[in-house]
Amino acid sequence: MADQYDVIVLGSGPGGYVAAIRAAQLGLKVAIVERELLGGICLNWGCIPTKAMLRSAEVFHMMQNAGDYGLAAKEIEADLAAIVKRSRGVASQLNQGVTHLMKKNKIAVHMGEGTLTGPTSLTVKGDPGSKSGAGKGEEELEAKHVIVATGARARDLPSASADGKRVWTYRHAMTPPEQPTKLLVIGSGAIGIEFASFYNDIGVDVTVVEMLDRIVPVEDEEVSAFLEKNLAKQGITIHTGASVEDVKVGEKGVTATIKDKSGKTMSADYSHVITAIGIVPNTEDIGIDDYVTMDRGFIAIDGFGRTGTEGLWAIGDCTPGPWLAHKASHEGVACAEAIARELGNGEVHPHPLDRQGIPGCTYCHPQVASVGLTEAKAREAGYEVKVGRFPFIGNGKAIALGEAEGFIKTVFDAETGELLGAHMVGAEVTELIQGYTVGKTLETTEAELMNTVFPHPTLSEMMHESVLDAYGRALHF
Repeated sequence: MADQYDVIVLGSGPGGYVAAIRAAQLGLKVAIVERELLGGICLNWGCIPTKAMLRSAEVFHMMQNAGDYGLAAKEIEADLAAIVKRSRGVASQLNQGVTHLMKKNKIAVHMGEGTLTGPTSLTVKGDPGSKSGAGKGEEELEAKHVIVATGARARDLPSASADGKRVWTYRHAMTPPEQPTKLLVIGSGAIGIEFASFYNDIGVDVTVVEMLDRIVPVEDEEVSAFLEKNLAKQGITIHTGASVEDVKVGEKGVTATIKDKSGKTMSADYSHVITAIGIVPNTEDIGIDDYVTMDRGFIAIDGFGRTGTEGLWAIGDCTPGPWLAHKASHEGVACAEAIARELGNGEVHPHPLDRQGIPGCTYCHPQVASVGLTEAKAREAGYEVKVGRFPFIGNGKAIALGEAEGFIKTVFDAETGELLGAHMVGAEVTELIQGYTVGKTLETTEAELMNTVFPHPTLSEMMHESVLDAYGRALHF
């Protein structure tokens, strides 16, 4: 007889395991199915270990520039193997943390490949995990509701599939067999730019190719322009409006043919290539095709994760973007609460996901962060806007830190004062952005932000000054 649950979650990434925990908190009997490692790609191969690597690069950069702080550091070198070892240790520690959370919340863990046999039933092939301990086998699971949280994977180059030797995805780039000497990064979204920044900081010759007319193209145009100029100053070669037409892989390197924005082609040799050209949802071969509507493999859902088939839900990177861990986690909570509500819990009041309130963070050097509409998108949407800016060079804390490059930009509805968007580039902006994100959730206008007391000396004072500048009231610039 199949094991019976209230909720089964297929996939244990930041969406899946959070959905499982929230459902368990609400008194539901929950199981989670995972084919590889608890915590999914983000915790084991994405968000967390990459930030560990970037932190190492940041410390290395500061040591190389110790003289700027009145310090002396000699014979400094980066040990890539040691950096990777530390990164993997961080990932392992957090994986153990998720394992503990599953036990703490009495969530049954079934390790193996999960395949839907119906909207609310699965077969799990592989290691039965917590149910019988070890060995290979097959289990039948049933539930009142199933949440699909199978995530996504890196998209391959049409001309050269990632082999882990010369052509890498982000996963290969995190555990490299050797340090590149000359690296080509294809794609300048968050993943591409983060790896370009990391490898450049540890001394690799890096080139970035982006098909669109600017790097980090989802960000505000002023942020893109500032970041491109800054990265170029650090030594990264950047080609925008360009494409990689062909990649020939050899034993000792890669030859890439690049077409620039004028249509001219050139060939160049690299030791390695990182492909960061998007993702492919993990929705093949999981038995879901007959039950949902999909667009390019992504599962269509409403604001709570409903697929349109009763009892079947989906969240995270296998659904429409933005494809971010925190978006998946938020969806997981909303989905679990909606399920609990359907199962009779009148005390819970789920809220649908507001996509305009999802912040984005890129952990390159300098960092980039944003929430809401860019200035261009706000104007396209018909808003008359007021725009404020404040540079890091005008902030005492930034100067004291030796981090005086960057700016903060805010976009307001000129008629109502609604905060439409905020965009930042500079030191620690991935921490600062949450202030504006909270403001948007609270439906804050410029009046509340102007009348909020910001502590001194902090980088956050620039947030206040940017708001003041939008209304002609900036005090320190």
